[in-house]
Amino acid sequence: MNEIRLQKAMADAGVTSRRKSEELILAGHVKVNGKKVSQLGTKVSPHDEIMVDGIPVEREKLVYYLLYKPRSVITSVKDEKNRVTVMTFFPDVDERIYPVGRLDYDTSGAVLMTNDGELANQLMHPKFKMEKTYQAKVRGIVTPDDLKRLEAGVVIDRRKTAKAKASLISTDNVKKTSLVSLTIHEGRNHQVKKMFQVINKPVMKLKRESYGFLNLDGIQPGKWRALKLNEVNRLKQQVMRNAK
Repeated sequence: MNEIRLQKAMADAGVTSRRKSEELILAGHVKVNGKKVSQLGTKVSPHDEIMVDGIPVEREKLVYYLLYKPRSVITSVKDEKNRVTVMTFFPDVDERIYPVGRLDYDTSGAVLMTNDGELANQLMHPKFKMEKTYQAKVRGIVTPDDLKRLEAGVVIDRRKTAKAKASLISTDNVKKTSLVSLTIHEGRNHQVKKMFQVINKPVMKLKRESYGFLNLDGIQPGKWRALKLNEVNRLKQQVMRNAK
């Protein structure tokens, strides 16, 4: 029988992270098949009933999708202003998926969608250093010195950004614009836009080209594809490597 640790089953079901699940177990908030569990070594099968504070945990198969988010779409499950969210593109998906991290309303590109709570939390945590590559169209002609500054890190919100990878794709000397590729592993608020603002090259248009090794090849805006099993395993392996 395929058994896994209780805290992992809770994280997989989207209850919370594995660490928070462990805290709930130790605090006596969790029952398995009607019996309170307070030991972290407990294992459960797909047929066991898990309850947290009397509420049944709905266990569903884990799914993973890569979405090409268009501009003018909110990267959230719901929006209080009733704007279009990423959930609009998944009307026939029954699992309770959600976006991993955020992508600005006016930014297009790769967004990972899943119901795997544990992996989602790992991918979003800075210590796991998941690389994300952006293509930015900016005002002004980007110089080699500008690229060096971006790569070395610039100060935004009173804190220096981590080292990055930056390269110049093209320039338009007539319109005075540049196209730049920037790879970062942090996920600070509006980070890419703020980094370009520091070098006085404001962003005109921004697209996330890839999330880790996952890119948008063959995917049109507003469309998505399911990740293959080997891609999911590779994501998990990459997270573990980056954690060391």
